[in-house]
Amino acid sequence: MKPILFNTEMVRAILDGRKTMTRRVIKSQLSDDDIIYKNQFGKWYISPDDDCYGETEIKPPYLPGDILYVRETWCQTAKNIFWYRADSKVQNLLWRPSIHMPKEAARIFLRVKDLRVERLQEITDKDAKREGVFAISNMSGVMHVLNFIKIWNSTIKKSNIDKYGWDANPWVWVIKFEQISKSNALEEM
Repeated sequence: MKPILFNTEMVRAILDGRKTMTRRVIKSQLSDDDIIYKNQFGKWYISPDDDCYGETEIKPPYLPGDILYVRETWCQTAKNIFWYRADSKVQNLLWRPSIHMPKEAARIFLRVKDLRVERLQEITDKDAKREGVFAISNMSGVMHVLNFIKIWNSTIKKSNIDKYGWDANPWVWVIKFEQISKSNALEEM
């Protein structure tokens, strides 16, 4: 079982059943000429040319079948009693960052269904909707991608926006998942 972090807005989208997909930056960015592929054994590689000479294996953060527990903003009010910011309207609690959430406090579990690689700007409006974002209207019509861009850039550190922001168009892992119960997650361990 592996952890995955989501902000409060995305936790709400998972709980509402709107979010079934997420994107994560591939830290070793590819050049425009590089080729990325998955071999017959399910391993991912970057190659600088069609001949696959000088290829480098890259490891995805998750694989199909992996069980993930969601780390979210939380607080502990008593032994084994946890509150979650995504649920609470209470403002004056001492919320703890998702990165520090222990596995035993997790309440949301996901099973990875599919994994692929693409450039960030290749996202379709249908996939942006699967990311759990609401649509924004503009002169072109109603589009989920417009809100996705805003949310994506808000999650990138200012110092990394030129490298991983929307305009940089980084390579990303596209991870499709389904929510499962805690008991199913523990059974599959």
